Amino acid sequence: MNGSAMRTRMAAVIAASQFLFFTAACSTSESEVDVDESKPSAVVPMETGGKEAESPPPTSPPGKYDPPIEITSARIVDGTYKYDKGDTIENNIWTKAYLDELGIKLKYVWVVGSDQAEQKMNVAVSSGDLPEFSLVNSRQLKQLADADMLMDLTDIYETYASALTKRFHLEDGPNPLKAATIDGKLMAIPESGAAIEYAQMIWLRTDWLQKLHIPEPKTMDDLVRIAEAFAKQDPDGNGKHDTYGMFLSKELYLEGFFSGYHAYPRFYLKDASGELVYGSVQPEIKPVLQKLQDMYKAGLIDKEFGVKPFDKAVEDVKAGKIGFMFGSMASPMFPLNDSKKNDPKAEWRPYSLVSADDKPALTQTPATMIYNYYVVKKGTKHPEALIKMINLYAEKGYGDHPTPTFFNNNGLETFKYAPFKVWPPENSLNTQRNIAKALKNGDASNLRYDQKNIYDMIVNYRTTGDVNDWGMERVYSDSGSFGILDRYLNENKQIKNAFFGTPTKTMALKGSTAFALELETYTKIIMGAPIDEFDRFVEQRNRLGGSQITQEVNEWYLKQK
Repeated sequence: MNGSAMRTRMAAVIAASQFLFFTAACSTSESEVDVDESKPSAVVPMETGGKEAESPPPTSPPGKYDPPIEITSARIVDGTYKYDKGDTIENNIWTKAYLDELGIKLKYVWVVGSDQAEQKMNVAVSSGDLPEFSLVNSRQLKQLADADMLMDLTDIYETYASALTKRFHLEDGPNPLKAATIDGKLMAIPESGAAIEYAQMIWLRTDWLQKLHIPEPKTMDDLVRIAEAFAKQDPDGNGKHDTYGMFLSKELYLEGFFSGYHAYPRFYLKDASGELVYGSVQPEIKPVLQKLQDMYKAGLIDKEFGVKPFDKAVEDVKAGKIGFMFGSMASPMFPLNDSKKNDPKAEWRPYSLVSADDKPALTQTPATMIYNYYVVKKGTKHPEALIKMINLYAEKGYGDHPTPTFFNNNGLETFKYAPFKVWPPENSLNTQRNIAKALKNGDASNLRYDQKNIYDMIVNYRTTGDVNDWGMERVYSDSGSFGILDRYLNENKQIKNAFFGTPTKTMALKGSTAFALELETYTKIIMGAPIDEFDRFVEQRNRLGGSQITQEVNEWYLKQK
């Protein structure tokens, strides 16, 4: 696998993580939507035969079906799916492997573009029109389970999941499988990842720091002073008042800023009594909103942030108008890569979150990182086929003898073709650790093939300045973003969301409305509304169902003990 191909593959994988990071903040707080439609393997619900009697756990050969069986699913694709001559989403390296190695013929009931996905999915779930195997979000999982339309996979998973698949599901703790468990039954297989990869960090223009002779930030006060300098001291040297200190968009992706003041919006945490409370309505939020209002009035934040969605707001990052942003480990792949390409002198460096006092800032992470869930229609003859296909993905990518062509083949992102996946949560962190050691020692002889390719890209950037490899250097090098995540873990500087279940009844009905009110109120306050609007928001949200949601979350929490 050459450097260009590896870069393409890794950029796609990391970009998916970046998308999840920027969407989960406004969806998982009330858990009403968490399907990641940007991931290359989106499967959507289709037809069900109704409430057939549950079949006993099947028995099937551990290897290949003979004669072959046919299973049904459905897919979402987009313009990034590219194929070799003669290949399609229905006929490719993965569908051939399913047939040749497992005896499984995969038939897609329908395939739609990503622009049609949401409507198609909503209709399918509402009508119960499921194929045998589908990909759903947590809300849909709960809806289908409550309607008794899904198979219990508890025994099937225990019997057929390989040791490697089980290890990946448990590597980041038991929560991924617990999140897919309803009333004591495993009703889905989670497509999960490492929760720490959700963590925010500070991405800062160190070339501007050096130009203005400002020390690196150690506290929140330092960070605010840096924002002021970046907004008012012409760091780009063009003689115009056209830069902002801190990035902000209408979605308010500022968990890292709030964490600096020990406030945790969009998050469930324990209070002093041991009960779960919703962070967005806690009194610690109020002074942080006041601080943001002060920064807005001082011109440190774009005056139009409230009407700019993330994709629009990042144009200022790309154009060299932003001094720092709270982002994820994947930010160098987007949008900072475009900033670097537009201005090769732009130097973005990641920093751990800083605190307003002597207490450490804790980065918010989910209790478990789940992109989607794989479900099986009740009455399916061979439900274990799902587990076998997931096992194959694990083996092809991370087994004793991995097969790189199943993930990238001459620049084609072939990993996208697989509809059912499993990810090793620690893989990326271990990759960074190994690469950092190799860079320090100047010896890459012990690296895996994929690690060696990343190592080569980092060395290429450092020796030639090739900006195409800059993103990989900022993510995986000894000074990259995964190093920040490793530090969070080693220093115990993360706080995990205490709630990871499927949506509660009131959450499913009123969570979206409650969150919209939250976003609207926060935005108004930042833009100048009286700070006491926060207190009115708390009262209104509680009346709209917020108190009931919290009660239901606590009822769920008691069942987890």
